[in-house]
Amino acid sequence: MKIVSWNVNGLRAIKNKGFLDWFKNYNADIICLQETKLQEDQIEEDLKNPLDYHSYWSFAEKKGYSGVVIYSKEEPLHVSYGLGEPRFDNEGRVVRVDYKNFILMNIYFPNGQKDDNRLKFKMEFYDLFLAYVNRLKNEGKNIIVCGDYNTAHKEIDIKNAKANENRSGFLQIEREWMDKYISNGYTDTFRKMNPDTVKYSWWSYMFNARKNNAGWRIDYFFVNNEFAEKIKNADIDNSVMGSDHCPIILEI
Repeated sequence: MKIVSWNVNGLRAIKNKGFLDWFKNYNADIICLQETKLQEDQIEEDLKNPLDYHSYWSFAEKKGYSGVVIYSKEEPLHVSYGLGEPRFDNEGRVVRVDYKNFILMNIYFPNGQKDDNRLKFKMEFYDLFLAYVNRLKNEGKNIIVCGDYNTAHKEIDIKNAKANENRSGFLQIEREWMDKYISNGYTDTFRKMNPDTVKYSWWSYMFNARKNNAGWRIDYFFVNNEFAEKIKNADIDNSVMGSDHCPIILEI
């Protein structure tokens, strides 16, 4: 089974850059997108169920902001949205689908760069999310959590570590939360399969960052440790253009 996650930074914008061709050629079993930036009444017909995939959307109350979708070949047993707290859920950040052998969550984690209030919002979201997945894990469920986490974990995950150590996305408090997440029993699938590989998933639009590969690895697939033995491959496809992020891939 192949699962793909991609922050598209506007689904309608990327559709005009060949998204549907990419969708067809990738032939993934499940495709998770973040930052769709759509309202329900703005979804064009050819984006609703391309190639007869089922689709499950979460929308932000604020127009042109956030939003996630899961496209799945197989119809899940159950679908749910959000983490159960309105101040987070009204930003359209979480879709969960349950299958026979695992639960998949597609999440657009908050960005903390705007100001101290948004950093606080991000850290509170992180903690609520961790409590949520821990409950599932403690019930014996296998969990896959993909999306844009908006934090580079280690120096290997960012081009200019020293220059960015005081910038949200690489702050000590954010990186320590990633350590806590892992210590709670979760595996960074890309790093497990590629322990020494330097590869990024996001580049600023400024300063020719992508051309110079001055990037950050902030998009992840995490699984609970018990499920990690099922990982066949984990990769970052930085050949795919059209967004400031590129797709990441998990094969199980």
